[in-house]
Amino acid sequence: MNERPGKQHGIGHVFAAARYSLGGVRRLWGETAFRHETLAFVIIMALFIYEGVPAWAYVGAVLLYLLTVSIEALNTAVEEMVDHVSPGYSEMGKHAKDLGSFAVFCLLLANGVWAAFVLAISWGWIGG
Repeated sequence: MNERPGKQHGIGHVFAAARYSLGGVRRLWGETAFRHETLAFVIIMALFIYEGVPAWAYVGAVLLYLLTVSIEALNTAVEEMVDHVSPGYSEMGKHAKDLGSFAVFCLLLANGVWAAFVLAISWGWIGG
């Protein structure tokens, strides 16, 4: 087992935190779900640009995407910890993974509802 590096302080802490975050993005990019979520976000942004939706629609979509990515990262962390702590089948591990998956699913629904709402306003299907 490797020795844990010492704590950084001051500006070094900021740079260390940035390196850890970039490491998290690299790790998350290895997840097919994250790549699909990012592709869906790009498609939504392209639709919004094509339709000329107002700025508030983009802000909502970006915030929902960032929230989805953060929950996807936590879900991946839970899955990795469960697999590490309990390499064999565990009902409790299954529950932990299922709950993380459900959290991501809820945010994917929120993203879809937001995109549909914005486009419905843009297309005049509902008042805005």
